[in-house]
This record gives sequence, C-alpha cells and structure tokens, in this order.
Amino acid sequence: MYQKAAKELFAFIENSPSPFHVIDNMKRMLNEAGFIELRENDRWNLKKGNRYYVTRNDSSIIAFAIPDGTYGGFQMIASHSDSPTFRIKENGEMTVENLYTKLNVEKYGGMLMAPWFDRPLSIAGRVIVRDGNTIKKKLVSIDRDLVLIPNVAIHMNRDINHGYKYQPQIDMLPLFGESDKKGKLLRLIADQLGIDEDQIIGHELSLYNRMKGTIWGAEQEFISCTKLDDLECAYSSIKGLIHSKNEKNITVCCVFDNEEVGSSTKQGAASTFLRDTLTRINANLGYTREDYLSRLAGSFMLSADNGHAVHPNHPEKADPSNRPKMNGGILIKHSANQKYTTDAVSAAILRMICQKAKVPYQDFLNHSDIPGGSTLGNLSNMQVAVPTADLGVAQLSMHSPYETGGVKDVYYLEQMMKIFYNTEICLNEDGDFQMDV
Repeated sequence: MYQKAAKELFAFIENSPSPFHVIDNMKRMLNEAGFIELRENDRWNLKKGNRYYVTRNDSSIIAFAIPDGTYGGFQMIASHSDSPTFRIKENGEMTVENLYTKLNVEKYGGMLMAPWFDRPLSIAGRVIVRDGNTIKKKLVSIDRDLVLIPNVAIHMNRDINHGYKYQPQIDMLPLFGESDKKGKLLRLIADQLGIDEDQIIGHELSLYNRMKGTIWGAEQEFISCTKLDDLECAYSSIKGLIHSKNEKNITVCCVFDNEEVGSSTKQGAASTFLRDTLTRINANLGYTREDYLSRLAGSFMLSADNGHAVHPNHPEKADPSNRPKMNGGILIKHSANQKYTTDAVSAAILRMICQKAKVPYQDFLNHSDIPGGSTLGNLSNMQVAVPTADLGVAQLSMHSPYETGGVKDVYYLEQMMKIFYNTEICLNEDGDFQMDV
C-alpha cells in the first residue's frame, strides 16, 4: 500500500510541471468526483449537500463540500502549488558568440542551485493567445528533454569543490540549441498548441526537472521526486477532501500559489481569496455576517507544508531533542516566534486526529541557531483567523529539483487528511474543542 500511494503521487507530479498544471489536474480530479465548478465573476447559487470548487489565476484553487444540514464551522487544509524554479524572461533567447542559443532566466523562490546542473530539463507553463478580440489562456508542457544547464569543467574552475557563489544571470542560463536556433522557442510552443506563432502575446514559462520519481533504499523505504515540497501535501489534501463526508462542518481544501515568493499576490495565501470564498459560502446559504464570525471562531485549519528530516551527514543541523525522521509519520511543527501557527490546543487536536487515523506523528522544531522558513498558516490567518496547526512530513534536500522523503509518509499523510475531513470538530458549550474520535 505504501508503494502504491507513492506511485500515484509520482504520476500526479509528473503531470504537473507548473502550478497551472497542478490546478488543472486537481480540477480534473474534482470533476470526476462530482464537484461543480464556480467562477468568481458569476453569481453563486449554492445548495446544501453539494460540492464545489473555484479557482483564481488558474494557479490557486479552493474546493469545498457543504453538509446537508446547518453547518457548524469550516474544517480546512491549506497547501501550495508552486515550487522553486527558473522563470524564462521576456525576449528570452540569447546567442553566444555565434555558437549557441541559451535562454535568459530568473530565479523563482529560494532554491538549491547546484542540483539544477547537468540534468534533463524542459519548459512548461501558461501561454496567452489572441483569438480575434479574445485573450485565451493555454497550458503548455514540452514533453521531451529540451534544455540543460551545463557545469563548467573542473579543469576550468578548480576551486569549485571548495565553495562557489553561483550567479543566476551568468551560471544558471540553460542551453537551448545551436546559434541558428534563436527564435525557435515560440515556434516550438506554437506548434505544440497548434496555433500560429503571432497569436502568442504573453507567457509565463518555467523550467522543470524531467527526472521521474523513484523508490529506493535497502528495503525500498525512500522516495525521491521533484516538487515533493509541497505537492505531496497538496495532492494528499485534495484526495482527502474527495473521499470525505462531514455532516457538521463545511470541509475546505485550499491550494495557493506563490508561497515560495511570500504569498502576497492575488492568488497567494495572504490574499483575500479564502476570505472572499468563505464569506460568499456563508451568505449564499442564507446566513448573516454574525453567523459567519461565530462559526469561524469554532473552525479549524491545517497548514500543510513539508519539514526537514535529520540529515544523515549533518545531524547537528537539527534540533537536539526533536529528531524527526523520514517514515516517522506526520510532523507537528512548533515555533515560539510564531513562524508556525501551532499552539498547545491545535497540536492536541492534530495528535488526536493522527491517533484516530492510526498513523504515527512526531514533533518538529528548528535548531534555535538556524531559523527555518515560514508557511501558509500565519499568512492565511491574516485574512481568516482560525485555530491552526502546521504540519507536514519529513524530507531531505528541500528546494532541490529532486527531493527525498519516506515511502510510508505518503500513505500516512493521505490517511491523516482523509480522517481529518471525516472527523466532526467543534466547540462545545464551555468553549472547548471536541471531536468524534
């Protein structure tokens, strides 16, 4: 069952080379499960017992299921669709001394740059096409090994193994072809889409790693794949929602874009997307703003983003008394400076959910001298303030184009999220959380 879950995750990731593809694949999953698509610019006519989804910018999605009766609150999981990569700039083709054509790119997010060298890469994203007086959005993925970022040979840079500061504008530009291939990128994309090249009036294209996911180790206990952070959480949460049935609360799955660059965009976790959606749900079902605020106080969110396992070569980088490992189950993430949203109450709720799901869990805290990154929870709470716990699973090589995790953790994460959505969590008369465990 562990390998089956991992292979299903690999298939989803391989078909999701950009955030736009992530959301398109999630829409397909939701459509097949009977969810109804909504548009933000339409009037909504929601019905109890139905399941819906809405997208923003084609790179973020919020899906939700409404119970048949009066709803008590919202049970939510938030994750993100983006990963660090290199974005192709406008007028991106560059000729090098009449020898080669390379592509001009810029960094998206904070990544490990060295692992991007000398591996098969390609290009995917969104293309804007003019059709008469209409602007249409098309997804594109060149499904072949197309570009590569070549290393400088050791003979020409003998100090490379003693530390090197990579310069993205110089070192990280991918080789596209010989010198006569300048001007071919848009032709390639037009051919892929079956359109004329002059119909293309804009694009958001990025590099992606072509290496497929693998299961490996002495007893096949590890997995390696691109974009484990955060598609492992995003995919598990959408699967959990699809297989959920909650008679008390509205269950919500949020997958936001732009987490890797701060989330402060119209489609990011710090935007109004979640707040707009929840208030529209509440009003559409005939409830007042007072009803919404009181129900929000009894709601609960999981902020899902992977964390770091103890590194086999650098165990000193981890916290001395909390030693998370791959295949150790759900990470419950804590931070005194509120980089994570987890407090004692939300951690207790998450532990009880894990116990109900019969999956292991472990605590994650950063080494006090090595501050970690923040996640979605606090940012989304700026718009929709609810009790929240930060979680993930343990992995190595975060923000590499090829990351490593535990094969069992894929299954554990999916099970926990399914049980979370199926568990009725609410505030009782004393103001304490209770759940059917």
